[in-house]
Amino acid sequence: MKKVWAMYFSPTGGTEKAVKTTAETLADKLGLPLDTYDFTLPDMREGEAVFGEGDIVVCGTPVIAGRVPNVLLPYLTGRVKGNGALAVPVVSYGNRNFDDALMELRNILEEDGFKTVAGGAFVSEHSFSKTLAAGRPDEKDIAIMRKFGEKIAEKLMGGWVYTAPAFVKGNDPIHPYFKPQDRNGNHIDIRKVKPKVNDDCCGCGICAEVCPMGSINPENTKEYIGICIKCCACVKKCPTQARYYDDPGYIYHKEELEELYERRAEPEYFV
Repeated sequence: MKKVWAMYFSPTGGTEKAVKTTAETLADKLGLPLDTYDFTLPDMREGEAVFGEGDIVVCGTPVIAGRVPNVLLPYLTGRVKGNGALAVPVVSYGNRNFDDALMELRNILEEDGFKTVAGGAFVSEHSFSKTLAAGRPDEKDIAIMRKFGEKIAEKLMGGWVYTAPAFVKGNDPIHPYFKPQDRNGNHIDIRKVKPKVNDDCCGCGICAEVCPMGSINPENTKEYIGICIKCCACVKKCPTQARYYDDPGYIYHKEELEELYERRAEPEYFV
């Protein structure tokens, strides 16, 4: 073992915290250097991410509709090379459920040539909401992340030998993406919904800088030049709170999530 990597896609920071905390703890316990590979912004997904034997990669994505975000699949399945490196899949979700996302990410990493050691699912503030899992990951979550890193280190130092993919919770084959519904069972389609911009916009361009899809025109931040995955990085990082959603389906789904899943969901890890 030569190096630990913290590798993540994290538009609003929750996945980054989970991955980094786990990776930092793991590197400290193993006495190894730590490096970071942040593939949140589009330019970091243009080249290949190549690892090899001696690397331990803690790789994380957020959960969208119960799965690994589909916009990441071309990159994760085509440009990430494990070459026998060890990997720890990590997902973060907004207090509802991580469904099959952790299983899916584990399978992707295995197919990329990694040997998975463990896996974890952690809670972070929901991208749509300021109240659902507000402020998470919090101190309790971080303590669990550190325990996760410690357990992985103990496993590796205890003579663990790879024989099969790490056990994690989920269905295999992977179930379809979660589809929001109203209380009558009617599907709510918010795939093409995008945030709007009010007159409080100061034109600073932060929204364009943080958009993980490069979909906001930096010359005219009210204009979209690509898809919106509703990660809400532009909404949550706007200094004047000028970006907002007003689509009725989006608002209904957001408010239903806040009502149905206000209980504290707890992280789960598998070592």
